[in-house]
Amino acid sequence: MNTAASNLLPKKVTEAIKSVVGVNPADLHEPEFVGNEWNYLKDCLDTGYVSSVGQYVDRFERNLESFTGAKHAIAVVNGTSALHIALILAGIESGDEVLIPALTFVATANAVTYLGATPHFVDSERQTLGIDAQKLKNYLQSISKMQGNTSINRKTGRRIRAIVPMHTFGHPSDLTGLIEVANEFNLVLVEDAAESLGSRFNGSHTGTFGKLGILSFNGNKIITTGGGGAILTSDTELAMRAKQLTTTSKIPHKWEFRHSEIAYNYRLPNINAALGCAQIENVEFKIAAKRELYIKYYEVFSKIEGVHLMREPNGSLSNYWLQTLLIDDPSLKLRDEILEETNNAGYRTRPAWNLLSDLDQFGGSPKSDLTESHQLMNRIINLPSSPKLARIVTD
Repeated sequence: MNTAASNLLPKKVTEAIKSVVGVNPADLHEPEFVGNEWNYLKDCLDTGYVSSVGQYVDRFERNLESFTGAKHAIAVVNGTSALHIALILAGIESGDEVLIPALTFVATANAVTYLGATPHFVDSERQTLGIDAQKLKNYLQSISKMQGNTSINRKTGRRIRAIVPMHTFGHPSDLTGLIEVANEFNLVLVEDAAESLGSRFNGSHTGTFGKLGILSFNGNKIITTGGGGAILTSDTELAMRAKQLTTTSKIPHKWEFRHSEIAYNYRLPNINAALGCAQIENVEFKIAAKRELYIKYYEVFSKIEGVHLMREPNGSLSNYWLQTLLIDDPSLKLRDEILEETNNAGYRTRPAWNLLSDLDQFGGSPKSDLTESHQLMNRIINLPSSPKLARIVTD
């Protein structure tokens, strides 16, 4: 793109957003309460069941199982705690390495370090924004060796134990390729599906392909419980273990407090689960609105030279959690000019995360070549994505 066109792009992007959302200011993603939220919360308050006891936690878990197709769902206080427990259940131990994308939210890496393990950062691909499976395969062939059934990093001597794909902004990663990599190098697959409730790959819900998967219900997600998350698994034994670890390993008894091991107080409170029960009743409605919003954005941005809108990968059905604009020229300067122009106009756009491999706390972690991740960081701008914006346009 020539300089003159580049200089005009920030204003063109701002005008395009304005033509779609029609309101100002427009936040990145707002929670929406249009169903039974007040009724279910009032029930909690009226009965006094607002904390760790009550009907809504079990009900929310059954709702999640029905919606995702997972055999078991275990509700917890947030997505980070869900991933922490999932990694424990996957057998991650101190000294292990866990493969994660450098382009992800910091919680993915934090959960690894909670166990004394080391995040091992790998590159992403432009088609899905998730881990590049072919590049990862080539990389592991060059830096690892098999000792029995264990993949060992020849450079560090540590066991490479697991891979954690993250479905970026709701777009499913290349799970076919990543499962092949996991099988070839005997890695446990744990899906970080925090952003992808409602997204499907080859017809199945994200978070159900690996040994375990996790979801998040933070205030900015497709549905929210205020703060909350869930562990998904098809393994009944792992599900029982997850329930034990997230409820302080308390041994059931009429009055005594006996605990079988050191565990965690991660159980989702009943009042939060009540909110989730109401929210999930309208989840299909919210996803449909997001897909409609994508179409509106696509119509305007397809006419603007120098940018394009991220669309769901082939074989996938994305929830379009955050609508994502990609700048054709990976220019940090141009990205920041667009961010400044749009935010000054009242449209709360944001960039992708800084690469985790560049953060001081992970400076000693191993990493592959991250060329594409660096370019994506300089290309990505998330647009206002609240479901209500689609309805504002069409009303």
